[in-house]
Amino acid sequence: MNGVTKNRLKKWAILFIVWGWMLLFGSLMGYVERRMAYSFLLEDIMTFLQIALPVIAIAFTIYFLVGQRKDKRGKKMRVSLQYLWISLVVAMVLVNLIQYNVLHQINFELQHPLFMVLTAFTITITGVILRYRLIIIGGVLFGLLALAASYLKLPEQLLVESLAWLISFIIPGHLLHGKKTKPKP
Repeated sequence: MNGVTKNRLKKWAILFIVWGWMLLFGSLMGYVERRMAYSFLLEDIMTFLQIALPVIAIAFTIYFLVGQRKDKRGKKMRVSLQYLWISLVVAMVLVNLIQYNVLHQINFELQHPLFMVLTAFTITITGVILRYRLIIIGGVLFGLLALAASYLKLPEQLLVESLAWLISFIIPGHLLHGKKTKPKP
């Protein structure tokens, strides 16, 4: 990796941090809703956060990407990553449509590991595009955790997914964002 790529990659680390924490929190909230008793106040707070956090993450991502448009050096990489993550969302919708056509219902205990596998593939390819080994490893581990989750009930799958987000997004994002760049002489 050359110096320009390291600096560009360090900027992109903020997206891994924002989305990683948002998705980890969302998975943990899903577990709490299904397995724990909690107060009405906490329920109201969780409902608010389930709406507010994705809106904030999407708004921040759009703001970030608009700011990055001025940097012409990373346009191909940026466009590739955007299409990759958009294709993940399309693939998830297709999985739901196929599952409904075949089973005539959505089996969430099947759907969740399938979504995790698609996400693992997308994370791994993201690591390849960025040439960052820790994200590639995180994507592979995400896939292995998807396999492990397929043996569990949905609430426990959400706990496993939380661990997967921590390993594949949050840790690499914080390590990358915290890296010191060498000053140019």
